[in-house]
Amino acid sequence: MRIVVSGTHATGKSTLVSDFSLAHPEFAVLPDPFEFVDEGHGSGSLVAQLRISADRLLDPDLGGSVIAERGPLDFLAYLAALDDLDRSPRAAELFRREAPLAAEAMAGVDLLVLLGLDDGITVPEEEDPELREAMDEALRALTDDEELTGTARILELSGDPAARLAALEAALRT
Repeated sequence: MRIVVSGTHATGKSTLVSDFSLAHPEFAVLPDPFEFVDEGHGSGSLVAQLRISADRLLDPDLGGSVIAERGPLDFLAYLAALDDLDRSPRAAELFRREAPLAAEAMAGVDLLVLLGLDDGITVPEEEDPELREAMDEALRALTDDEELTGTARILELSGDPAARLAALEAALRT
């Protein structure tokens, strides 16, 4: 089972992945690609993160039991949000260029877990709430595109961390 946990920043992805990995040590954890890039690259950093997330999902040596914090759709959604907010003149071009790689990587994902903004997590201004909302909207739109999501089952989770973990575990049993 290959699981990708997606959502805009500050939605509880790290908490869910951590809680899940403690309960399911048989799953390898792929951490947030942000940990592997220099954040001073602007939208180029998003492309780097997209490629990291895609490359590791496409790795032929990747085992079958994996949970990834963020997948390539997250970074396509950030590019779409930057374009929607007129914050990056290259975002639309980068989106078009990277979408085929994202689709290829997502073809191997079994379950796409979406964490949205509906759980009352508030962020300070330095977390860019406007971008956070725009990314959430873009991600939800992208998950409606089967060319990008492949055959992945999509599971939207809400509630507190324990409820989210319980819902994810229940989905794995079905």
